[in-house]
Amino acid sequence: MEASTLIRKVHMDCPLCDKTHEVEERKRFATITLKGDKVTYEERFYFCANADDEENEFETGSMTNENLLNARNAYRVKHGLLTSDEIVAIRESYGLSQVDLARLLGWGEATISRYESKAIQDEAYDTMLRLIKDNPLQALEFLKKNADKFPGLKRLEVRSKIVEKLDSYGKEYLTRQAFEGEYASFEEPSDSNGFALLDIDKLEAAISYIAEKVSNLFKVKLMKMLWYADALSYKENGVAITGLVYRHNEMGALPIGHYSLMNLEKLNVREEVSINYDSMLHIYPSKGMDYSVLSDKDKSVLDAVIKKFKNYKAQEIVDYMHAEKAYQGTNPGEIIPFSMAKEIRAF
Repeated sequence: MEASTLIRKVHMDCPLCDKTHEVEERKRFATITLKGDKVTYEERFYFCANADDEENEFETGSMTNENLLNARNAYRVKHGLLTSDEIVAIRESYGLSQVDLARLLGWGEATISRYESKAIQDEAYDTMLRLIKDNPLQALEFLKKNADKFPGLKRLEVRSKIVEKLDSYGKEYLTRQAFEGEYASFEEPSDSNGFALLDIDKLEAAISYIAEKVSNLFKVKLMKMLWYADALSYKENGVAITGLVYRHNEMGALPIGHYSLMNLEKLNVREEVSINYDSMLHIYPSKGMDYSVLSDKDKSVLDAVIKKFKNYKAQEIVDYMHAEKAYQGTNPGEIIPFSMAKEIRAF
């Protein structure tokens, strides 16, 4: 018998020796070939000490099913696919039946049942499951797309369950999801993001840090100060602070996703009315903000930007940026590369 570990002894009718006695329930690592690939998995079996050496092991039907599921899950893990347990967890997190989840995704009604117990999903199906794993907004989109697969009342029931999960995530998570989604094309360090990946915690801290020292901080001014902070950090340290990507806009540099940015939960943003009755977004310091995510170098750069532009009005900082080579060297709508940040005027 190959090396194995004793789990327990079970008193039962043994099919090998036709006697009722204690048999050993054991486990070991085994190898199987699935889809042309060898995988190692854990299998359980019974061992009868009374039987011949050549035939002293057996499995029950439930053991066989469990062993095959373990083998398939080992294949999934090896190839970066969701395991059957993870698929079950996704479905249960929405409170959906196997049939309802399959319909939601536009699949055959038995598909989820097969993936949870027998078949191995391909990458395309795995990707769709991952899309809704932590994103109920995407689940709602699938429901809209596949609404015709549900009778009226059932569709409302499924929608209610998705909305319930949506509500449980809270505003901050959903806003972050939306903001991060706008940076899906910038998941690698590059000249576009100053070789820094988007860091929302650091971004929120940087904004509140500026607001601590700048009383007249409105959106237009903030957007420009963020660009100068990232540009100066890149110039001095070779990497930006926030990971934001900026486009050439009529009012100067404007980060991609600026609408979502202003809705980040930890920011203290208030809508105020100017003397001209225009609505303006005023940014205040955030109570309890964790500034430890900012390095000493980050704070030094932010302090320099604050010192330079603290008393600038919005139009003044816009005009100042319009004279930068980085702005003049790009066209409207184009990304402003950080390689041009080396040429920003000295503070």
